[in-house]
Amino acid sequence: MRNSLVSVILVAALAVTMPALSQTAVPRLAENAPDRYIVVPGDTLWGIAARFLRDPYRWPDVWEPNKDTIRNPHRIYPGDVVLLDRSGGSPKLRLATVKVSPRVRVEQTSAAIPTIPSNLIEPYLSQPLFVAEGGLNDAPKIIATQEGRVYLGKGDLAYVSGAVDDKVESWQVYRPGIALVDPTSKETLGFEAIFLGTVRLERKTDPTTMRIIESRQEIGAGDRLVPAPKPELVDYTPRAPRAAIDARVISTYGAGREVGGQRVISVSKGKQDGVERGHVLALHSFGAEVRDRSNIFDRSLTTFKLPDERNGLLYIFRVFDRVSYGLVMNQNRPVKLGDLAMTP
Repeated sequence: MRNSLVSVILVAALAVTMPALSQTAVPRLAENAPDRYIVVPGDTLWGIAARFLRDPYRWPDVWEPNKDTIRNPHRIYPGDVVLLDRSGGSPKLRLATVKVSPRVRVEQTSAAIPTIPSNLIEPYLSQPLFVAEGGLNDAPKIIATQEGRVYLGKGDLAYVSGAVDDKVESWQVYRPGIALVDPTSKETLGFEAIFLGTVRLERKTDPTTMRIIESRQEIGAGDRLVPAPKPELVDYTPRAPRAAIDARVISTYGAGREVGGQRVISVSKGKQDGVERGHVLALHSFGAEVRDRSNIFDRSLTTFKLPDERNGLLYIFRVFDRVSYGLVMNQNRPVKLGDLAMTP
């Protein structure tokens, strides 16, 4: 099985014990929730939670790790049997007890199920997504191209001005994209970063000579370089924020003004607002203003505002100071720019 960096990152989430959420309501079971489920390859923690719960982010409220069966009680593997206990006041989930003596179960990090589909967020974990206003000013800049070409591709040379640390093995190339504006305050929070490719140091010259290793888009003069970030082990356990979060959708990351399910979007709150990786926010569309046309003799045509409607959940996987990125989950209608993203 492919033992990718993302698998390691996502599986790490299952090794972390999360405190109970500060919610008083008993988690609601999904319609036709099974009494037991056998985990199969390709499953995700979110998908399994959705089989049992109407709100998959309530998983930490119902999960009872079975410390007697496996070395790490928070990891789940294909072949495990998840049981639903309805006997108490609140439903509980646990793994079935399996006697394996005298054999010892061998745990492989690559075999444990991820929290969400890793292929959907892998490109967004190590690439720059967001840059603060003026954040590029001191970054090394491509000032000339090989043989005066307008754009460069894989294998070409670029000439860079600025401080290039020769100890950095890999650099990422990007340029500022659209401004991310808070729809409420109209304040510019920063700019999306358009990932162009990767380069490495070819020769320590003046200007510095860099070699294009990967080219996702055309690279040219004026584009900026940042050191490729080191991988982070982060907690992806789904949970609701403890504090009230009231954000707006500010970008659909190149997908137009609206998106469907399992697409990446950004919202107007970040680390300084209490948003953390693993938080789940409820997405709501604003109710439209409509006129009452039921009475053809009423010339006033009274206007009503329809109620806001929940149109999905947002699973936060990357957080900056003032902006967060998440994956749209459990979507039942299009998510649009300006929609609400709030504590469920």
